[in-house]
Order: sequence, then structure tokens, then C-alpha cells
Amino acid sequence: MASKVVTLPNLLTVVRMALIPVFVGALYYQRFGWALAVFVVAGVTDGLDGLFARRFNQYSQLGQILDPIADKLLLVTSFITLSMPSIMAPEALVQPHPRHLPVPFWVTAAVISRDVFIVVGAATINVVTGFRGFRPSWLGKANTTVQIVAVVLVLIAASFPPLRGYLPTVYTTVFSFAVISGIHYVFWTSKLLNEDRQQRETAD
Repeated sequence: MASKVVTLPNLLTVVRMALIPVFVGALYYQRFGWALAVFVVAGVTDGLDGLFARRFNQYSQLGQILDPIADKLLLVTSFITLSMPSIMAPEALVQPHPRHLPVPFWVTAAVISRDVFIVVGAATINVVTGFRGFRPSWLGKANTTVQIVAVVLVLIAASFPPLRGYLPTVYTTVFSFAVISGIHYVFWTSKLLNEDRQQRETAD
């Protein structure tokens, strides 16, 4: 049992979760370069834990639970923190429209609402039907990638104000992917449920 818990992929996932307060601390003190470095390191650990799990066959039920939780915690925390005017744009206290920072509330709301919608929906389906075979769709994976890239681009823009002109496009893209992938997940889940039902009927 211990060997399935204390694995290299799981340790990397725990490290990624431990980096979240470090990332927030760097943002709080407006060390955007450091925040970017911490976020990139966290992203590297995300790639490595999957690589090591496949390479050394160290898959575990704990890892399957912790990995997506760590990803969502990092991204949701990032967007919430990047939406705070006191951290991302102190000039907002004297200027009503600082140049594209902080991240608009409607972007962060879309990111969080999508995740809440999916978690609540999956929990409800599990309670009602007992189905547990949820897995991300290709559009869900693309949405996660878009959010990761968006955080990186926001941090770069925070460090170099002349580059902030691309931020509206970034915000629109994040919002669009969050909404579209959230709607798509309804149809994706329906497909998974149908496949599970057909497999049960075939087995019977």
C-alpha cells in the first residue's frame, strides 16, 4: 500500500501543490518574474509526474485523484490572485481603467464556474448512477492548456507593460474556451454514460 502512495509521480504532485503558496507570495510582493519562474516549475512537475508514471509504471489511485486537483488548485488560485487590483495593478486605485490588468472578473468567473459545474455534475451523476468513468475530453485538455498559457502571458505582460496590448485577446480566448468546453462536457459525459451502459448490456 505504501509503495502505491509514496511514488515519484505523487511526490511531484505534492511539490506542485506546495508551490502554490510560493507562487501567491511572489505575486503578493509583485515579484512577477519569480512568480513566472515558480509557475513554470509547477508546470514542469505536471509534465514529469505523468512521464514518470508511464515510464516506471507507477500509476496509483491516489495519483489519479491528486493530479487533477493540483492542476485545478494552481490554475484557480492563479486566476483569483491575478484578478486582485491591489496585487496586479496598484494604479487601479487612482486610474479607473489600468492597462488591461488585473485579469477581468468575468474571465476568472468563467474559469471557476466551469470547474464547479463539472465537479458538481460529476458528483451528482456518481451518486445517482454510480458511474465513475469520467475522463477529460480533448476540448477539456485544450482548455487547460489555454489557461496555463494565459497565466504565463499575463505574468509576462505584468513584467513588461508595453506588451500588455495582447491581453484582451488572451482574456477573450480563455473565456471562450471555458464556456465552450463546459458545454461540450455535457455531451461528452452523455457519451461516456452511453458507452458504459452498452458495455454493461454486452456483459450481461
